[in-house]
Parts: sequence; structure tokens; C-alpha cells
Amino acid sequence: MRVIITMACTECKQRNYTNTKNKKTHPDRIELKKYCRFCKTHTIHKETK
Repeated sequence: MRVIITMACTECKQRNYTNTKNKKTHPDRIELKKYCRFCKTHTIHKETK
């Protein structure tokens, strides 16, 4: 039941990371603080479609 998701930066809206998640245990969208190479800082990245 694991699916591939794409993470996008909330500052510049660039799609930087791909990740997998289990839809049964985490049905809502994931937010992680990750490094954005376009902003050159650590920013919040949200799950996109």
C-alpha cells in the first residue's frame, strides 16, 4: 500500500524530492522540513500530487 509522493517547497513551489508513504498509517498530506537548493535554505516541503 506504499505510494510514491512528490514534495514541493512552500517558498518557491519547486518540486524537489520524491518519497514513499504508507496510505493506511498516514492518510493526510505530509509536511517535512527539508533543504531547498533553489532557496538555499531549509524550508517546509509539502506533499503534492
